[in-house]
Amino acid sequence: MTGATMTQITTEPETPATEPERYRRVLVKLSGEGLLGDREFGLDLEMVDRVAGEVKAVHDRGIQVCLVIGGGNIFRGISTAAKGMDRTSADYMGMLATVMNALAVQNALEKKGVQTRVQSAIPMSMVCEPYIRRRAIRHMEKGRVVIFAAGTGNPFFTTDTAAALRAVEMNCDAILKATQVDGVYSADPNKDPTAERFESLTFTDVLTRDLRVMDTSAIALARDNNIPIVVFSLHSPGALGEVLSRRGRFTEIRCDSDQE
Repeated sequence: MTGATMTQITTEPETPATEPERYRRVLVKLSGEGLLGDREFGLDLEMVDRVAGEVKAVHDRGIQVCLVIGGGNIFRGISTAAKGMDRTSADYMGMLATVMNALAVQNALEKKGVQTRVQSAIPMSMVCEPYIRRRAIRHMEKGRVVIFAAGTGNPFFTTDTAAALRAVEMNCDAILKATQVDGVYSADPNKDPTAERFESLTFTDVLTRDLRVMDTSAIALARDNNIPIVVFSLHSPGALGEVLSRRGRFTEIRCDSDQE
């Protein structure tokens, strides 16, 4: 061997690349009943705070988030109309209930340091912004969470339809529907213990089997614009973040051509 010395070259272990997020922008649909917690009416502030914490965790990952919240915990237009009240008036009252829920969730998010804007389809400039599509998109691009209130602004349309409509208008990559159960079942599992749970479905499956995931207008809007719907349980802590990471229990509804 010559007198030349040999030097040992060491290399630092490579840091694994962070896997890119599956979705860039999502719409989260929350039922009003999901904010009840253990109450029979109104808002459970602990539940609102937990929901806000889960939205913040997703927002902190760099995912743009918008929400549509129902109003069934305060007022349900359809059931009231069935008891004899004018359906149009009942639906407008239900829309106002969604504004109350939106303001509660906004308050909880901003207490956690998340800038949030509420946009209402019924103008009420003293408490929130009017719905303006371009402004809503700009808010999300600036890192703000946007909550859409008052449904579509029209009676006879549910907040499910409002969620699908806003998801299309915002160019969302997915609709995440938080429900009382951990996916889509052939029947209500709380009433029928033999109900079958589905891991994945097509929009055609949902319509032909009459699975009550969302109303048919919402399903048709999502199908026609190729926006998948992911159904999961609001009552499972951390479920929102897990769904976005493709973990946990959920049912995904996609177009027929997207099914493997």
